[in-house]
Amino acid sequence: MANLKEIRNRITSVSSTMQITSAMKMVSAAKLKKAQDAITAMRPYAEKLTELLQNLSATLDGEIGGEFTIQREIKKVLLVVITSNRGLAGAFNTNAIKEAKSRVEFYTGKQVDIFAIGKKGNDVLSKTHSVVDNQSVVFDDLTFDAVAKIADTLTEKFVSGEYDKIELIYNQFKNAATQIVQTEQFLPLAPIKSDLTVSTGDYIFEPSKEGIVLTLIPKSLKTQLYKGIRDSFASEHGARMTAMHKATDNATEMRNQLKLTYNKARQASITNEILEIVGGAEALNG
Repeated sequence: MANLKEIRNRITSVSSTMQITSAMKMVSAAKLKKAQDAITAMRPYAEKLTELLQNLSATLDGEIGGEFTIQREIKKVLLVVITSNRGLAGAFNTNAIKEAKSRVEFYTGKQVDIFAIGKKGNDVLSKTHSVVDNQSVVFDDLTFDAVAKIADTLTEKFVSGEYDKIELIYNQFKNAATQIVQTEQFLPLAPIKSDLTVSTGDYIFEPSKEGIVLTLIPKSLKTQLYKGIRDSFASEHGARMTAMHKATDNATEMRNQLKLTYNKARQASITNEILEIVGGAEALNG
């Protein structure tokens, strides 16, 4: 059994750790509320924009979408992996990185590059895979305009023929305890799949339906990327809050166990001292 001084030191260490994890939990909880409100408010807009684009495209004859819908033979793939800049978030980053590695294996025989958004993903994937860019600074000022620049860069890489397919990999926010890893096709635009009968007879399009679709596509791509990053941002704080909550509970349990061990050791030490005193007194009397 460890001596009393060692147990006291461990109790102090665990208590300090518990205070840190508890503080981190409260900070993440505060940030989560803001991030959750942002993604909750944005989802209806993003879904409605996609629905509008699909409805318009479904009423057009032929292949509309121009350079954004070009279906080329897949030889070069770019995976946009969205993680965080910080750790201590449970399996949040690990799950996204694992999915990225799985997609690389899926495209075995093809050139697969990584476009990292988040320091943690870049640090891990750059050791074993080809990371062509890292946009970790976007989390310092997460705005639509900042994300739009990244979307423009990705779009240019596809339009120029540098890559034949671009996919997004990120954690979708469900609740504070649950994040779902998603893989979405960014470019080329996936074919419209809808069984709904679309009626646009009540609308007047100006300048034209084709012009509106071609205007909506770049905006839709920027919105898709922004939603993915916002989802990941909210998921990060939810995962960190949950991880720090569990860490605090574990530290509390360990501290209580150490206190119990300390009290038992202290009681045993006192008992031994009493026995030694009694034994010494009896020896003197004898």
